[in-house]
Amino acid sequence: MVKLILVLGDQLSDTLSALRKADKSTDVVVMAEVMGEAEYVPHHPKKIAFLFAAMRKFAMRLEQAGWTVVYARLDDPENAQTINGELLRRAEAFGASEVITTRAGEWRVIKSLEELPLDVTVLADDRFIATQAEFEGWAEGRKALRMEYFYRDMRRKTGLMMDGDKPAGGKWNFDHDNRKPAPGSVEYSGPMRFQADDVTREVIDLVREKFRSNFGSLDDFWFATDQGQARQHLSHWIKSGLPKFGDFQDAMMGDERFLYHAIVGLYINAGLLDPLEVCQAVEKAWQNGDAPINAAEGFIRQIIGWREYVRGIYFLEGSDYMDRNALEHKRNLPALYWGKKTWMRCLDKAVEQTREEAYAHHIQRLMVTGNFALLIGVEPSQIHEWYLAVYADAIEWVEAPNTIGMSQFADGGIIASKPYISSGNYIDKMSDYCKECSYKVKVKTGPDACPFNVLYWHFLDRHRDRFKGNHRMGNMYRVWDRMDADKREIVLADADRFLAKLDAGETV
Repeated sequence: MVKLILVLGDQLSDTLSALRKADKSTDVVVMAEVMGEAEYVPHHPKKIAFLFAAMRKFAMRLEQAGWTVVYARLDDPENAQTINGELLRRAEAFGASEVITTRAGEWRVIKSLEELPLDVTVLADDRFIATQAEFEGWAEGRKALRMEYFYRDMRRKTGLMMDGDKPAGGKWNFDHDNRKPAPGSVEYSGPMRFQADDVTREVIDLVREKFRSNFGSLDDFWFATDQGQARQHLSHWIKSGLPKFGDFQDAMMGDERFLYHAIVGLYINAGLLDPLEVCQAVEKAWQNGDAPINAAEGFIRQIIGWREYVRGIYFLEGSDYMDRNALEHKRNLPALYWGKKTWMRCLDKAVEQTREEAYAHHIQRLMVTGNFALLIGVEPSQIHEWYLAVYADAIEWVEAPNTIGMSQFADGGIIASKPYISSGNYIDKMSDYCKECSYKVKVKTGPDACPFNVLYWHFLDRHRDRFKGNHRMGNMYRVWDRMDADKREIVLADADRFLAKLDAGETV
């Protein structure tokens, strides 16, 4: 009996559990580009082009390996334009009643597949280091789910950078060495750029036609779109970018979009790279003396620590996680996130880069676009959908906890022990943005003051009841309380004026 083997756009791995369960001689692999997935948020055109091109190439790879693959292109007139619709269409064509699939990375897709009038077998996605059962076992009974302790368990499980049962170098975490401010220059040429081949060019033309109104540029498309290219890029970064990655991983520069960052998240999340193999390659570079311990440990922590941790949180917390709004924020996402002019250079550069590259690194997301959204009180679901739409590496299981939990504190402190907010001082310290900004970061009040300065205190003041007892925020409130009462009034009035201008649609 023919079974349908569903392979989703972020499951482009030869070792996928659904493929391992299938019988190549009788079963049919189903893959589809559908509007239902391309339009549920207004995805960046580069993100859509990356995934469609990678899907087409993966389908060809499966066919070359002897699989029967039925693939629906977006412009196929027979395309049902939903995953369920395509499965039903193929079930009728092949007389199939059973579907085998690897568990999707979004609750939306999981719930949709449960509605199919077919026999659906859902297998665990074992491309991760921790199973969901392992994560839930680790989380059970803990008062606080702090990533650091989970990360240590993942180090022990994988053996990465371990010296027996002790961490290499005598410490689990070298993060204090990874907070250098923006350097004077960057010696790394950036990610490997690939010329579009025939498959990718055809996809780009299709995306340009169908999604021309979406936020984001399709110009200069350079992403890897198959496993071989992704591995070439990884080798390129390990050789030239990894050595200084740790030092400057938190730095931001207006004219250096990539600094020493790996830009492998989109390839790992789509299935083109295996996370453990990536980490083992980084460990080998450190063992060979080609990268310092702080760079190797800092990168490995992001993959086997943070990436695994947020996936565990996403499934542990359930499908309503994206609706959390612990701080009861209601402001609409400002138009500047979609490219409207702003005089704040940090936001202008971060959004410009996002529009052109479908990429910004973690500090740009957390401490610029995320920090601003939190300070002004954007409704969390709106900024969540923005991040999900505009970044090529954004799949909901990884994006939502980073946004709802880490960035916006909308989960009430499950992930973060305090809100990740800052005044302009942090941005000035870690970037070169402020030097050419229309606002003055050293000015605390008045029309020339950096908006982050007054918004920071405004946030603390309006959320005092919630955070005054937080041991990590007590010093902030003591500084606020020591200010002259008249100065506090000026700060709050300046923040209110800024927010009123923002709500009125004025350029800020």
